[in-house]
Amino acid sequence: MKNRLRELREAQGWSQAELALRLQVSRQTVNAVETGKYDPSLPLAFRIARLFDCRIEDVFLPDDA
Repeated sequence: MKNRLRELREAQGWSQAELALRLQVSRQTVNAVETGKYDPSLPLAFRIARLFDCRIEDVFLPDDA
């Protein structure tokens, strides 16, 4: 699954550690999601979307998109 997490995070000027703190996850989790090595749980996906004031579909894109 592709995602725009890095793009959204950088637009806010946040480091991976800052984003991790805001999401209450580890920096390693943020890195794994950004690089596509880990698909977040549904609750985490909702927290990410809420944090960036967008829909889940605006953050996470299907592989064929």
